[in-house]
Amino acid sequence: MTRLRIGIDLGGTKIEGVILDERNHPLRRERIATESERGYDHILARVAAVAEPLLREAAECETVGVGTPGAVSARTGLLKNSNTVCLNGRDLPGDLAHRLGRRIVVENDANCFALAEANAGAGQGAPVVFGVIMGTGVGGGLVVAGRLHRGPQHIAGEWGHHSIDPAGPVCYCGQRGCVECYISGPAVEEAYRSRTGKVLRMADIVIGARERDADAQAVFAAFIDRFGRAVANLISILDPDVVVFGGGLSNIEELYTAGRAAIARYVFNDELRTELRRNQLGDSAGVIGAALLA
Repeated sequence: MTRLRIGIDLGGTKIEGVILDERNHPLRRERIATESERGYDHILARVAAVAEPLLREAAECETVGVGTPGAVSARTGLLKNSNTVCLNGRDLPGDLAHRLGRRIVVENDANCFALAEANAGAGQGAPVVFGVIMGTGVGGGLVVAGRLHRGPQHIAGEWGHHSIDPAGPVCYCGQRGCVECYISGPAVEEAYRSRTGKVLRMADIVIGARERDADAQAVFAAFIDRFGRAVANLISILDPDVVVFGGGLSNIEELYTAGRAAIARYVFNDELRTELRRNQLGDSAGVIGAALLA
């Protein structure tokens, strides 16, 4: 019998669902707006609106995987750290299980990205894969032998919140100088504003650096250097076979040239053997990873 799996990607603006076959190929997709401003109960109803037609088609599925920002607390079982704040402190797995009549596995969206890329994307065949998300925030997930490693506190992969400068800017997590304070898109834009007094989007800073604008070059050079330090720390601790990059900043070509050189400069070895790869699944990675949870 064909083994089908159902995944739901619960984002702040859209909810996407998929049925995967045994080869991890999507058979059916559903997508609607989240409408998160209408509150928790409405979000549950929207998830059900996506899941129910998938469950009718793949009725044999006993488990539904759900990816969302934040994580389920290992202490309370309630969701924490989600930027869709009405989800925080709620029993999302239990409430969805009651609504859908299935076992629910909820996982952080960066972990879903890593799981998808390791099994169906750029990291296929590699024993240890670290998936990096770089965009408005910085996150990640660790996959070993095709299986997600969460850790006892469900924080494995949260490399965006290790400090590379204890005297640096205050992060929303309460620490100073977190990686996210330096190499996320908003952080680089703030560095440019602080230097010049001008507001410029990340994409335009990259273009300015390429066109030899002195201010953009300086800000971009600092970004590449801090990127190198942060990823080198990650590699020195985990020594993964592959690091797969996702999120909006993963499209910056210099990450794979000057960025790779910066990583090699700081890694605790005389050469960099870890492969750095761009993602293959794009914005489908989250929902595919959610299905793989099942």
